[in-house]
Amino acid sequence: MKKILYIIFAALLVAYIFAAIFFFTDGRPDNRLCESVEVVIADSLERHFLKEKEVVAYLKRTHLYPLKKNSHEINTDEIEKALLKNEIVKTVEVVQTISGGIKIVISQKMPILRVFSSEGSYYVDKAGRTMPSVLGQAIYVPVASGNIEKSFATSDLCEFALFLQKDDFWNDQIEQIYVRSEQDIEIIPRVGRHRILLGSLDHYESKLKRLRLFYEQVIPKMGWEKYGVINLKYRNQIVCTKNKSTES
Repeated sequence: MKKILYIIFAALLVAYIFAAIFFFTDGRPDNRLCESVEVVIADSLERHFLKEKEVVAYLKRTHLYPLKKNSHEINTDEIEKALLKNEIVKTVEVVQTISGGIKIVISQKMPILRVFSSEGSYYVDKAGRTMPSVLGQAIYVPVASGNIEKSFATSDLCEFALFLQKDDFWNDQIEQIYVRSEQDIEIIPRVGRHRILLGSLDHYESKLKRLRLFYEQVIPKMGWEKYGVINLKYRNQIVCTKNKSTES
């Protein structure tokens, strides 16, 4: 008797599964029309680089827009790969909903540095990836210019910019980075009329630590206008040159 009940239960379960498939697909597996497309820019409140209409327009141009297409014609992986070619896009997830629609969730990259060099103008994001120079809104990040190779901008210089961003004091203080070479870097602060000679990026944390002590202990006594150049190139030293306009 138990065996018979088990067989009946299994048969009913299989019948239910087939009925559910028939119901949700309207009897035509992989042949439903996509009736809706939802594009979600996950971090659009924080940054406005990419707009929903731009995503839709791009998918239409590349013949990947899924609206009114049959389910078997929609390749979600292909849509994801196409959208990831956009230098603004960080991640993409494309899913088919139970109701037969398509949902596209996109997250955007976050720039931390603006670069002007002979190789062009571009932004660099937190992961060391480049972004286009025009983003549709003003972005307040340090500007790096000079003799900058893209490989340097997306590696060591990116790491340095990320360090500045994470520190509230340096994020507010550092405005420009000028690169004569990878071994000769100059920093222009927002406050004061001095230039900071950093040298290479080797041991930049200890260099900036010395500079901060200098700001906290010397500047309050001597004033921001006293020095024209602050040199951090030498190990465990700060060499200062007086501003000529303050010399008596």
